[in-house]
Amino acid sequence: IARSQGGTFILRIEDTDQGRLVEGATDVIYKTLAECGLDHDEGPDLGGPVGPYIQTERRDLYGKYAQLLVEKGAAYYCFCEKTESEEDSGDFNRAADPCRSLTAQEAQARVDAGEPYVIRQKIPAEGTTTFHDAIFGDITVENKTLDDQVLIKRDGLPTYNFANVIDDHLMGITHVVRGSEYLSSAPKYDLLYRAFGWDIPTYVHCSPVMRDAQNKMSKRHGDPSYEDLRDQGYLTPAILNYVALLGWSPKGELSEQEVFSLDELVKAFDITGISKSPAIFDIEKLTHFNALYLRAMTPEDFARVAEPYIRQSVKDPRFDTARIAALLQARCEKLTDIPEKVDFFDQLPAYGREFYVNKKSKTNEEVSARMLEAAIPVLEALPEWTDEAIHDALVNLATQLEVKNATLMWPVRIAAAGKLVTPGGAVEICAILGREETLKRLRSGLAMLQ
Repeated sequence: IARSQGGTFILRIEDTDQGRLVEGATDVIYKTLAECGLDHDEGPDLGGPVGPYIQTERRDLYGKYAQLLVEKGAAYYCFCEKTESEEDSGDFNRAADPCRSLTAQEAQARVDAGEPYVIRQKIPAEGTTTFHDAIFGDITVENKTLDDQVLIKRDGLPTYNFANVIDDHLMGITHVVRGSEYLSSAPKYDLLYRAFGWDIPTYVHCSPVMRDAQNKMSKRHGDPSYEDLRDQGYLTPAILNYVALLGWSPKGELSEQEVFSLDELVKAFDITGISKSPAIFDIEKLTHFNALYLRAMTPEDFARVAEPYIRQSVKDPRFDTARIAALLQARCEKLTDIPEKVDFFDQLPAYGREFYVNKKSKTNEEVSARMLEAAIPVLEALPEWTDEAIHDALVNLATQLEVKNATLMWPVRIAAAGKLVTPGGAVEICAILGREETLKRLRSGLAMLQ
């Protein structure tokens, strides 16, 4: 939204709920934004005209605004003991809150006496509040359904809901974008803005991303974070592209387009493309996007990202990772697929004679033995060991033996790799293995069949 509107993208760290603070979480935010190319214009690290950008560093700001609301009759001091779980569930009966009807003098006397208190929003007892959302339109709620939410907690820190209203106003925030679970809080925010006499920003409530039709995605339930997806072998641009299309779709001539760079997303973005309906996170669809991105990379870029994964199972320095990467690029959907696909280079796996039987290639154990017997001396005699030389020698041999190419290539590939499914065919695998290792493996395969 910020970039498409030519606006300012501000990073603000909202840490007023100290009980839920996770060590290192801020570092994860910085790292993720940087890796994804989501560059902010202002923030704790960059500074800017409306800092500080960490809410606990702004703690002295909020009290005076809460005090102002008390003076305006839009908030009150509450001295009741209420558990946090009551607060969260909104179960307490607002009308029964005795502090709501205290006079200013009575409340001030108790504050001056050192009695612990919170400051609560004083929601009008009657009537309705209507607010506007860019996605959901006008929504009207009855005030009696809204609780007198806490604005300032006993520790003097503001609640998330109060701090955000103050900071959004002071930082000049024009668009407030958040999950649709906050729709129920929006009328309370509206009442706060009106009590202060401030302009109300544009609300954009986005529907949640779901694990399935019933359940929201949640880290607590083991659903993946951005970091987890990276660790699972997904590329950052693919993750960004897929996530951007969860709950938003492009319009007009771009409506059929699937693949977008970050710059293209900025140009295509329009708030009206955001959906009211929840989106379901489909790992298969993300895998599809990832495969598209892997295929679209230059061979050099793919070799660079694939190398650490190749080296997890191919430790032998004789084997060239760039040549192995060339076999993988069109055959891998995510980077974590790689180690298992290429482990045979370092060590020929144990395999059974039945691998040599393939109906389509017209091979069985007897035919395969004949093919290997013929291939070994031909490969041994090659003046140079290149893809081209190996290919031409084997194709010529198949012609001499009056068999289809596949009838010869199948047993050569099985003997060289010991696997039914490999990235690359017999020629490429033999070329990378080198003459000595190839011949050793082919002789071993022939011995098994004899």
